[in-house]
Amino acid sequence: MINIIKHPLVSSKLTKMRIKDTPSAEFAKTIHELASFMTYEVTKDLETSFIDIETPLAKTRGFKLKRDIVLVPILRAGLGLVEAFRSMIPEALVGHIGLYRNEKTLEPVEYYCKMPERIKNADVIILDPMLATGNSTNAAIKLLKKFEPKSIRVACVVSAPAGLETVQNYDKNIDIYTCSIDEKLNEVGYIVPGLGDAGDRIFGTKE
Repeated sequence: MINIIKHPLVSSKLTKMRIKDTPSAEFAKTIHELASFMTYEVTKDLETSFIDIETPLAKTRGFKLKRDIVLVPILRAGLGLVEAFRSMIPEALVGHIGLYRNEKTLEPVEYYCKMPERIKNADVIILDPMLATGNSTNAAIKLLKKFEPKSIRVACVVSAPAGLETVQNYDKNIDIYTCSIDEKLNEVGYIVPGLGDAGDRIFGTKE
């Protein structure tokens, strides 16, 4: 299922990120703020279980997350979302997947994968600002399934229709959360109007 995150603050922060003259430091700060809003939507249907607790006044029943949460950023741009999600879910574990895109074939090439031991039967959230062709997302999903998580969902800031279709065709059970479905991909696989290269803009690696 595709879930579009709609909120006035989300729209305004996304607009600030789209502006080409937004400095790297401001871009990184804004994506962190935006990811905080995303966390609420992406996790709103996580399962909980009852626990018995005692307040200063009485015993009562409370709730806790039923399973471990594992955040999996796709390196390197996905790192820009991790801390905001983790500030809302401090108990979350973090894995990492390193993928780079072959600029000729637009296919992903894996160069790193490290997951926490408790990923089996956990709820996994893939973090990547851009869902463009969908190839990297599918590669990450395929990799993660080997660890037998309970569920996998994808959180991205901006997505392209072609990429969403690619992921849905691969696995219709994957929930995708995005702040915007943009117009299209250009001839080299970048989202239009998009944000540009999110990794470069977060880390200031482009002049």
